[in-house]
Amino acid sequence: MEGTSAKTIVIPATGDSLGVTPRNGDMSWKDFLSRAAGRSSMYSPVYQSADALINILFSSGTTGEPKVIPWTQLCPIRCAADTWAHLDLRPKDVDLWPTNLGWVMGPIQIFSCFLNGATLALYHGSPLGRGFCKFVQDARVSVLGSVPSLVKSWKAGNLTKGLDWTKIRVLATTGEASDIDDNLWLSSRTCYKPIVECCGGTELASSYIQGRLLQPQAFGAFSGPSMSTGFVILDEQGNPYPDDLPCSGEVGLFPLYFGATNRLLNADHDKVYFDGMPIYRGRQLRRHGDIIQRTVGGYYIVQGRADDTMNLGGIKVEAPPSLFSV
Repeated sequence: MEGTSAKTIVIPATGDSLGVTPRNGDMSWKDFLSRAAGRSSMYSPVYQSADALINILFSSGTTGEPKVIPWTQLCPIRCAADTWAHLDLRPKDVDLWPTNLGWVMGPIQIFSCFLNGATLALYHGSPLGRGFCKFVQDARVSVLGSVPSLVKSWKAGNLTKGLDWTKIRVLATTGEASDIDDNLWLSSRTCYKPIVECCGGTELASSYIQGRLLQPQAFGAFSGPSMSTGFVILDEQGNPYPDDLPCSGEVGLFPLYFGATNRLLNADHDKVYFDGMPIYRGRQLRRHGDIIQRTVGGYYIVQGRADDTMNLGGIKVEAPPSLFSV
């Protein structure tokens, strides 16, 4: 069946030749780029309020139910601030993180790179093969993000053998629980550069807990709250543990969180994130749903979810019995 008449930009699979004749109204990638020639690089900004919408993302969220989450103009600032503070993202960096625009890491990557002046590296293909690993070398990537399942695949296939990843100065990971042995292997590929753990959510526009480059490395662990955020760990009665006590429980986020959502398009925001949460120092805590552990050494480990969700490739989904028959 013939598709709609929407204009299509046709990219050649190899070389410069398309190998096909574009439909009327379509154009080649080369012609598309030529349209920019001669255009002024000066643009007048359009001023909007801080809560003006710029994007809509979908997430399974803290209850396992799909949520429609609007991002405002504050969200990109939050993305860029976190990567600047915790990943030390700089203007001359080449940043690469396999993701897509359907997952929160996609928009985070775009805003983080462009607002911090870094170069966004794009690879056309699967990140599971050696071609991707060679691209990391050839593109001189300096900040590389991943999810633990990717690292496990690279390690199992020995896909970095003979490649030079020493241009990388910072590694990052999110989406799943990290494997300490896999992290050690990954760090060894880069002359033992640090791996920054990140954990957050779509509704937060970034992370609430991260690693810090100023703290000694502990694979699979977090250093503490991300910049300008705070949280407490709650016991089974909803009471916060003392900040210096090793413990384990559900995390309660401080309600003042720059860049976090204050509305949902298909659900009651207050009911989802605040109803039933305890009051701490005069303010109601925000629900996130993670169970975290504070260790004797002051590091943190995310142990799972307080609800009935699970992770598949970094995306939270419900886990009905039918899932395991797929």
